[in-house]
Amino acid sequence: MRLEAREHIPLWLPWVAILSSGLITLIFAAILIMVAGASPVTGFYELFKGAFGSKNSIAETGATATPLIFTGLAAAIAFRARFWNIGAEGQLYIGALAATYFGTGLVVFSPLVMVPFLILTGFLFGALALLPMVLLRQFLKVDEVVTTLLMNFVIILLVSYLLEGPWKDPYSLGWPQASPIIDQGVLPQIIPRTRLHLGFAIAITVAFLVWYIQSKTLFGFSSRAVGFNPSTAKHSGISVTKTMIGVAVLSGGIAGLAGVSEVAGLKGYLTLDLSPGFGYTGIAVAMLGNLHPIGVIFSAIFIAIIYVGAGAMSRAIEVPTYLADVIVASTILTVLVSLILIRYRIILRGKF
Repeated sequence: MRLEAREHIPLWLPWVAILSSGLITLIFAAILIMVAGASPVTGFYELFKGAFGSKNSIAETGATATPLIFTGLAAAIAFRARFWNIGAEGQLYIGALAATYFGTGLVVFSPLVMVPFLILTGFLFGALALLPMVLLRQFLKVDEVVTTLLMNFVIILLVSYLLEGPWKDPYSLGWPQASPIIDQGVLPQIIPRTRLHLGFAIAITVAFLVWYIQSKTLFGFSSRAVGFNPSTAKHSGISVTKTMIGVAVLSGGIAGLAGVSEVAGLKGYLTLDLSPGFGYTGIAVAMLGNLHPIGVIFSAIFIAIIYVGAGAMSRAIEVPTYLADVIVASTILTVLVSLILIRYRIILRGKF
């Protein structure tokens, strides 16, 4: 038995493989629920009821999907150009730092100006956080996997220092958190008295903008060409370095928007536990969405359903809450296998 590269990949094959991955994940989840001593039918019913059973449940699912859409887009943009940005978690926190610095009273505008200002600021700072890594790769051949991953820890340590020191809210009763975002900078709620905020609509809009950029513009063509074969792209007259810088700016900036949406839309202030790993989960979202911006929307909602619904399911039928993490991890594994099968076919030799 051996693997042989496919000469031609049908357009339908990636989507069939991804959907098959989701189906296998659900089957695996059913087995886990049975092992926990519950009925899979009841478990899935409670899971989807927890994610969509009420207005608040739907709002919670949307709120959970919002940062995953941003970080999924950040990963998808970079990975399609073969730039392995593992630092979306750190870029998320940089965007949150920017929103906190400018949004806690340093500047004050009307809401119609303040909200776009914070969004733009978070994008710029997120882009700047990734820019050195792409320059190190292009000019010094430094592996971006190492630099972006290590920068996550550096940024989180910086956030910890600021929240324990100069940025600590004097009214937080000793809890390490920053001062709250002023009212003019808070993202308005989409559904009143829920946690679903304008960030969700912004994330959907950004996904369609990324789709347009990648499919309808010269930059999108260049980024795909560089990802497919940098040498061929260079000989075709495409500036690989300029294209990769553009990819890094777009990827890091969108990851920074995730931090802005969490600080200005959901929590209202910066804390060290702002993200439970949204940057890393975004990689799974991007891969499950086949690195397609529209696919990222659906895969982010799918994973948000698992996270939100698993909590309700654990309360209803008493299964462990970490079942959601296991399901997401199994999703990543099945997607990885499906990506291999998309690119290669299995050749069997001999008789059985």
